[in-house]
Amino acid sequence: MQTIKLILTDKFIWLLGGSVLLATLFPVTGSAEPVAAFAVTAGIFWIFLLHGIRLDRQEVVAGFRNWRLQSAVFGFVFGAMVFAGFALSSILDGYVTPMIAVGFLYLGCLPSTIQSAASYTAIAKGNVGASVIAAATVNLSSIIITPVFFALLASSVGIVITGASFVKIMTMLLLPFVIGQLIQRWARPWVKRHGNIVGWSDKLAISLAVYVAFSGAVAAGIWQQIPADEFLIVSVAIAALLIFAFGGAWLLGGTAGFVINDRKALLFGGAQKSIAVGAPLAAILFPPENAGLLLIPLLFYHLSSLVLSAPLAVRLSKL
Repeated sequence: MQTIKLILTDKFIWLLGGSVLLATLFPVTGSAEPVAAFAVTAGIFWIFLLHGIRLDRQEVVAGFRNWRLQSAVFGFVFGAMVFAGFALSSILDGYVTPMIAVGFLYLGCLPSTIQSAASYTAIAKGNVGASVIAAATVNLSSIIITPVFFALLASSVGIVITGASFVKIMTMLLLPFVIGQLIQRWARPWVKRHGNIVGWSDKLAISLAVYVAFSGAVAAGIWQQIPADEFLIVSVAIAALLIFAFGGAWLLGGTAGFVINDRKALLFGGAQKSIAVGAPLAAILFPPENAGLLLIPLLFYHLSSLVLSAPLAVRLSKL
């Protein structure tokens, strides 16, 4: 019962699903496209400005004291998961739409979540502080690492990330984060006081990026171009990746000899993938019709991992 309640009350799951449904029924077209593109750009800037304001520098320094756990999360996210994403992308090439296959590589290169990882670690009665710092560290690093890894590996399948795209990434992701860090002293108290409103604005900005990306894909005929059996293949691949991610993170924690609370932090901090970074970055790197296809594996994985994390967290809370 607790598991079902966690899933049904996770408003972000409903927001993301609603964004895809809305894009399917009422895609952005014609004169509305420039307005939507500007709104997504403003939303991306806002998301990473908030990241900069929220991430306390002292907490990051303190979190690095548990360097073994931080290294394990970092290595799993940008090592094992990148390899798994690349492997799946290569295996699926020729069996699914090319941009969807590349989407698995993109998924593998992304950082873990921050809020969801911390929330489920807390439900599991794990090391919440270490989870927050680990997720924050990989998210900060991802501003550089994710596009670099993706550009290097995607070049093997003919996807070219230009220098202009990297400049845009620095402008849209790194610049607002730095501004957020600079104004943190004054802005953080305000953000804390209005946490509910700010939290919703963050989620709505991510949902808007998903909506616009899928609008482009719908306009390009995504539901007519992709047969049902292809979605079945994607679902099987997502299931395999989830088993690898959650099973691998848990086994790594045991092999490394972590205490149970740290293993729980590694599980949720290493296995989840962030749509908060993935959707905005896809909007920067690709036009909407390609970004929508690229995001299909990420959306499937993100929603599935949230649903899987709920019963896992409840079960682990008894250990």
